[in-house]
Amino acid sequence: MAFAVVAALLAAWPAAAAPAMWRVSDGDSQVFLFGTLHALKPGVAWRTPLYDAAMARAGTVWFEADMTSGDPETIRLLVQRYGSDPDRPLSRKLAPSDLAVLARETDIARIDHLRPWAAALMLSVRPVLGRGASVDAGADMVATRAARGAGKRVRTFETLEDQARMYASLPEASEVRYLTDVMRRRRKPALPPPLGPASLEKAWLAGDISRLNDGLEAENPGLYDALVRKRNRAWAETLTAEIVGASGIEVVNVGALHLIGPEGLPALLKARGFKVERVQ
Repeated sequence: MAFAVVAALLAAWPAAAAPAMWRVSDGDSQVFLFGTLHALKPGVAWRTPLYDAAMARAGTVWFEADMTSGDPETIRLLVQRYGSDPDRPLSRKLAPSDLAVLARETDIARIDHLRPWAAALMLSVRPVLGRGASVDAGADMVATRAARGAGKRVRTFETLEDQARMYASLPEASEVRYLTDVMRRRRKPALPPPLGPASLEKAWLAGDISRLNDGLEAENPGLYDALVRKRNRAWAETLTAEIVGASGIEVVNVGALHLIGPEGLPALLKARGFKVERVQ
C-alpha cells in the first residue's frame, strides 16, 4: 500500500516544481535521493507532498552526517585537531597579494593558526549566514528533526570527524586554492560560478540542478576528488548493499551537489543496474 501511495503521488507531482529528487528501485525496495541545501533562511517552504509521503513511509532515513552532534565544543576540538597548524601559519602559505586581500576580509591574527581549508569554510559561509540563513533551518536539520520525531531509523554515511579528516587530507595546494577561490568569489560576487546565496537558494527550490554545478571539478580537482568523487563512490557502495539486502522505502538526504552529473549518486546507482528516475 505504501508503494501505491507514493506511486500515485509520483504521477501527480510535476518533476520541475521543487528541489530535485530521484527514486532508485530494484523491485522490493525504493530509495529516494533528495538533494538538500545545508543552510536556509527560516521559514523557506521546500517540503512537497511527495517528499513528505516518502518520509512518512520510510523505515530508514539517511544523512551525510549527524549535524545535531555539532555542538560548539565538539566543533572547537575538531578544528583544533584537524584545522589548525600553528607551526606553519596561514600567513606563510599564502602569496603576499592573497594575504593582503585576506587581511581586508578578516583579522589575520585571529585566523593565522588555521589551515587554509578551515579559513576557506569560515569565509564561504559568511555570505549565507549574513542574509539570515542558518544550518539549523537548513533542509538537513529540518529533516533530521522530522525523522527522529517520527521515530524513524536514522543512519549516516559519515561522522563530523570523518568530514574534518577528509578536509585535513587535502594536498596543501588544493587547500590554498580552495581559500583563494573563496576570496576571489567574495571580491566578485557576480562572477559565475558560483551563484550568490539568494540565487543559489532560488535555483535549488526550482530543482534547477544544472545551475547548482559550481565548476569545482575543473577549478580545484583535488578538492573535488575528496569532497565529491570519493564520497559519492563510497556512499553508492553503501546504498547498493542496502538496496539489495533490504526492502521497503528509504530516504537519502545529501547535499544537492552529490546528485549532479555522471559522478552523482543517481548516475552511479544506475550504472549498478538499478532503475533510477527523477521524480521531482
